[in-house]
Amino acid sequence: MLILFNKPMNVLSQFTDEGRWPGLKHWIDQPGVYAAGRLDRDSEGLLVLTDDGRQQARISAPGGHAKTYYALVEGVPGPEALAALRGGVTLRDGPTRPAEVELVAPPDWLWPRDPPVRLRKTVPDAWLRLVLTEGRNRQVRRMCAHVGLPVLRLIRWSVGDWTLDGLAPGEWRRA
Repeated sequence: MLILFNKPMNVLSQFTDEGRWPGLKHWIDQPGVYAAGRLDRDSEGLLVLTDDGRQQARISAPGGHAKTYYALVEGVPGPEALAALRGGVTLRDGPTRPAEVELVAPPDWLWPRDPPVRLRKTVPDAWLRLVLTEGRNRQVRRMCAHVGLPVLRLIRWSVGDWTLDGLAPGEWRRA
């Protein structure tokens, strides 16, 4: 069984609650499925779950499935920042693989976030579309911060060929 879930912000990528943060059990009532990879509590978007351990390992393995993210960043990236992200940056845990990165318009499928992003009128922001082939802890946030672009909102749109298309936050479907 394979489940595609649109994880809302402030939901954990595990079934158990932790402190004030709810787990997946409040949204997904299918026993025996587990997340193939993780999304941080403060990130939103596609989380793939399966009941097949081998499939879970294949999905979450580095290089196994490209993952597409949309990141709202503080500031407007210049050519140097985009080139650095595309070529890979060196973080504390080593160099990242090159990434596909492009400056994009706000996605037309975007839903309101709860709580809303606090935007400042005097600080510009921009949306980036990033495609990664590895999945380190908080990687998109750390890569963008490394080039001077703090992430204000992060949404995973796809894992391989699976996408969020048609899924509202908190909804899931079998793939």
